This record gives sequence, structure tokens and C-alpha cells, in this order.
Amino acid sequence: MFRAVVLIAALVLVSDQATKYWVQSTLSAGQTISVVGDLLQLRLVYNPGAAFSIGSGSTWIFSITAAAAVVGVTVVARRVTSRPWAVALGLVLGGAATHLLDRLFREPGFARGHVVDFIDYAGFFVGNVADIALVVGVGLVMVLNLRGIPLREPTASAGASTTDQVLPSS
Repeated sequence: MFRAVVLIAALVLVSDQATKYWVQSTLSAGQTISVVGDLLQLRLVYNPGAAFSIGSGSTWIFSITAAAAVVGVTVVARRVTSRPWAVALGLVLGGAATHLLDRLFREPGFARGHVVDFIDYAGFFVGNVADIALVVGVGLVMVLNLRGIPLREPTASAGASTTDQVLPSS
């Protein structure tokens, strides 16, 4: 299942970076394109902070946090045998990885880069594809936890104890 996690994460990363490239080549900063009236617009914003631009002066902290999330999710994902968990962790890993890339390699400099946001939700906040993946992935993690679905699917012999097994006679 680890391959599935990596594949999903790669799809999120490529989709996010491709849409950011497209929007940067199409829109100038602050320009808006209406998609669904005022409810959904495209507007290019460079976000130095977290959600709602919180912590704009602490971009390096978000770089460290994103790196820790990538490492932590990767470690957990190596143990996953459950398909729903693979999807959830793939979405989270992809979102965290692409945000990390923005923080590391975008202007104004290494570990201080601004995240490219462009999906404006009725003026409430502006996000990107990675944000969608993160919200869906974390939501799925919460649902899986609430439903008691384990990271590892039980195997046929997992329920049998060693005393239940027949030992060969000598």
C-alpha cells in the first residue's frame, strides 16, 4: 500500500504545482476571474503565512512543520495495509510535500517562500489544490479514526493465538 500512498501524493503534488504554474502565467497578482459569481473566483495571492495568512512573519516555522509532517506521514504510511488509510495519507502527504516545496524554493528565499494561493472562496479565504487535498485527507483520517478502521487490515491468521495452532508431533 505504500506505493499507493506515494502515487496519490505524487498526483497531488503534480496537480498542485501545475495549477500554480498555470495561474501564475495567466493572472497577475490581485486580478480575479469569476468562476461562480462571487462564490468562487480565481485570484493570485502569495501567502507567507498559514491559513488566513496567520503567522506571516514565521514562514520558516511553517517550513519546519511541513518537513516534519512529510517525515511523520511517510513513517506511518510505510505500515499501512488499509486502502482507505492509503488514500487519506496520500492526500495529506501530497499536500504537505507541495507546501514544503513552495516554502523551500519560492520567493523570497529558501525556507521563507510564499505559498501560491488562487482559489478564492467567496472572499472568506484563498487556497490551492494542496489545501483541498489536506482538508479531504485530514477529514478522511478523522472519519477512519472515528469508525475504528485500523491502519493495517487484519490478516486471516492475525486472530489466532499461538496456543490455537496445531504443533507437529515429534
